[in-house]
Amino acid sequence: MLNLRKKKPQDKQEPRGNLVYAIIPAAGSSRRMGGGNKLVMELGGMPILCRTLQVFNACDAIDGIILVCRRQDQKNYAALCADWNIDKIVKIVEGGPSREHSVLNGIQACGREIGYVAIHDAARPLITEEIITEAVQQAIRDSAAAPGVPVKDSIQRMKKGKMIENIDRSSIIAVQTPQCFDIDLINAALTKAINSGVKLTDDCGAVTAMGQPVSITKGSYENIKITTPEDVVHGEAILKGRRHR
Repeated sequence: MLNLRKKKPQDKQEPRGNLVYAIIPAAGSSRRMGGGNKLVMELGGMPILCRTLQVFNACDAIDGIILVCRRQDQKNYAALCADWNIDKIVKIVEGGPSREHSVLNGIQACGREIGYVAIHDAARPLITEEIITEAVQQAIRDSAAAPGVPVKDSIQRMKKGKMIENIDRSSIIAVQTPQCFDIDLINAALTKAINSGVKLTDDCGAVTAMGQPVSITKGSYENIKITTPEDVVHGEAILKGRRHR
């Protein structure tokens, strides 16, 4: 783990503070991109990772950033952050064998002064400060919040390759990140999910499994995750559209 800011030792018995840290898991393998590390690929002339981090760096709702990545990427990512003036980075933490483990490593690297975390996919570089701020503020009120957007397509349940049941779209949303939580809540939820072997698709799933509802805040269809080469083309089009607004 690379410590990029010196911190005084914290008494574990102290009450939690009110600082909000972003946890950015960036330890994936980029398998679906077809080779290479997608986070260092450029989008609009900037590495995808840095484009993501710069939004959190500029957001007043975020007090610090913990980046979670593979050990072999730590020095390179630290250099990229320095090159792009990402100065809210507090720590770079080694990831784990799964996304849940990686996020939990980031959470457990937080001191007692941190009361809330905003967990965001490193490969969602088109996030906005407004989406971050609304989700953080709602989580401070309700302990858990995440942005979402209505599903546009018709949704069907399937079995053995055939559609068998229509699902009402009004009851379905596509959940995005940052997913924001009281830090003790998400720490307990992820620990329980990992210990029980539950497979998660996101961090909200760990929290709702404990019976804690997650408030929905406004997302954006532009807040895409860069997963395949086609997503890079889409992302460039979004950036071009933003420049012409």
